[in-house]
Parts: sequence; C-alpha cells; structure tokens
Amino acid sequence: MFETTIAGSLPKPGWLAQKGVLWPDWRAKGAALAEAKRDATILALKEQEHAGIDILTDGEQSRQHFVHGFLAEIEGVDFTRKVKMGIRDNRYEAEVPTVTGPLRRRKSVHAREAAIARAYTAKRLKFTLPGPMTIADTVADAHYGERQSLAMAFAELLNEEARELEGAGIDVIQFDEPAFNVYMEEVGVWGIAALERAAEGLSSKTAVHICYGYGIKANIEWKRSLGREWRQYEAIFPALAKSRIDQVSLECANARVPLPLLGLLDGKDVLLGAIDVASERAETPEEVARTIEAALAYVPAERLFPCTNCGMAPMDRALAAAKLKALAAGAALARDRLGR
Repeated sequence: MFETTIAGSLPKPGWLAQKGVLWPDWRAKGAALAEAKRDATILALKEQEHAGIDILTDGEQSRQHFVHGFLAEIEGVDFTRKVKMGIRDNRYEAEVPTVTGPLRRRKSVHAREAAIARAYTAKRLKFTLPGPMTIADTVADAHYGERQSLAMAFAELLNEEARELEGAGIDVIQFDEPAFNVYMEEVGVWGIAALERAAEGLSSKTAVHICYGYGIKANIEWKRSLGREWRQYEAIFPALAKSRIDQVSLECANARVPLPLLGLLDGKDVLLGAIDVASERAETPEEVARTIEAALAYVPAERLFPCTNCGMAPMDRALAAAKLKALAAGAALARDRLGR
C-alpha cells in the first residue's frame, strides 16, 4: 500500500552534464561519456534506494532530453536539420530535429541503460519512454505531413522498444505524454489510440505520465494562466479509464487540480503527484501524507502510488534527494495512520 515511485528523471551530477538545465551539454565524449552515464545511473538507483523509494527508475541519466534521447537512434530523424518551433501549443520555443523520411530504429535505443539499471537493483524497475503524441509535438515534420500519421509511426517504434525493455526485466513501462494536457480534443480522436499501439502486447505494467510540466519558467507561467481550477484532466480521464493502460501518473502537489477528478480514473492505478517539482524547498512528510490522505476519498488505497509531479531533471541534486526522502517518509506516515 502506498508504494512510492518517481515520474522518471533525476538531476544529473555536475561531472556528467551541465547542471540546472533541461537540455544539458555532456562533460565527456566517447568511452568516457559511456562510463560516466553508467556511473550516474548506478548512483541514481542507490539514491532512490537510500531514500526508501519502492519502484525505481534509471533517473534518465543517459538521456540529454526525455524525447530527444529516444530520437537519437531513429532513422528518418535528421539532427543536422534543426529548426526552432513552438511546442506544447506554442507554450515555449525549442530547437528540434526534422523528420525527413520513413521512421525506423537503427538499433535498440535504451537496451544498455535498462540492462545496467536491472543489474544494480533488486527492486522493481520502471523505464520511461516519450509518448507518441508528445514526440510528434517535439519534432518538425517534412515527411508524413499529418500529425496523427507521424504519431502512429512513432508508436510502432516505441512498441518495438518497449517489448525489448520488458524482455530485459523492466517491470513497469511508462509513456510520458505531457501533450495530453494541451491537445485534449486530439487525445480522444487519436492520442489514446497511438498510446495503446505503443503499449500493445506488453505483459508488464503500463503507465502514462500526464503532468503540467517540469519546474521551468515557461511551465510555471503557463500554469498561472490556467485560472483557479486546472480541469484539463477532466477532458481526458474518462477515455483513459476505458483504455488498456494500467496506471496514470498525474500532478497534485501544490496544484489546482480538483481532487474529485481522480474519481474519473476508476479501475486504474493512480501515480499521485505528492512532490512539487517547481518548488525550492522539500516537502515535509506530513505534507506528503496529507496529499495522499486527501486522494483516498476518490482512489482506493491499494491503487494509490505516491509519486513526484513530474521529472526532476533541472533541479538541484541536494533538493531532489531531500524531496525523495520526504516522499518515502510521507507515504510511510500515511500507511501507518491508515493501518491504525
């Protein structure tokens, strides 16, 4: 009950990459970089174990960005043809590669990362992949000509990758879809269909992460514009409840999400965001416990998994470590109270 996990990413050590940025430059190259990524992955696992987290991730230590890390090994994606374009409905501008031809994996993208992570922890392991709608929103398209077709092409590649990750011993495969909170109408038309194609045939647990973004300026300013209540989830949760995805990861800590919306996810595990990734202080265990306890009015205890709101990649490492400890301690506190 109340087993803890994280959305995915953790801050990278300064000896691996730039600190405090979303698209960091690596500090090394070639074999030295591969070794540094391996060491950082092991460290991320051990920091989660030390904090008391139950279901671990590799911290996305080997990826420069959660989307572009996957795209690096995809034929048909040209990183020499980068363009600046608005993503997430023009919330912010990013420099993105261009899809110039049919998409195909050159090789398994994350097999080595998954193997390293699996070798260094006996705990259950989650691996994160970008969702097809979010990838389609984070590239320029000069080939498919239509976003749904582009997303479906990516979904097929994601499914190939996910099946290999499952074979490597990954227990939970999560697809990150922040675009689901932006293009709500398209989610029902084709977004969930693309997500289910990506997860097709998997026997491991499947999850989708839908948040309001990293704790960066553009996302914080966007959230301020959303009014007194954030009801984006209301438009997509009923369709997700009918989907074949097992778990939904969402944002609740310091959010204006009306908690009754959680009741729309009947039958799904809820990865409850109880840690705010946009704040500059660590939550107390009591604050985490209160977030969990408030959600119990709408989600059965056995389906509630306390989590972070989003990835922690741009965060200070010491702050991230303190937040992980608070997450685990808060879940233990809520578990003890409910047990009594």
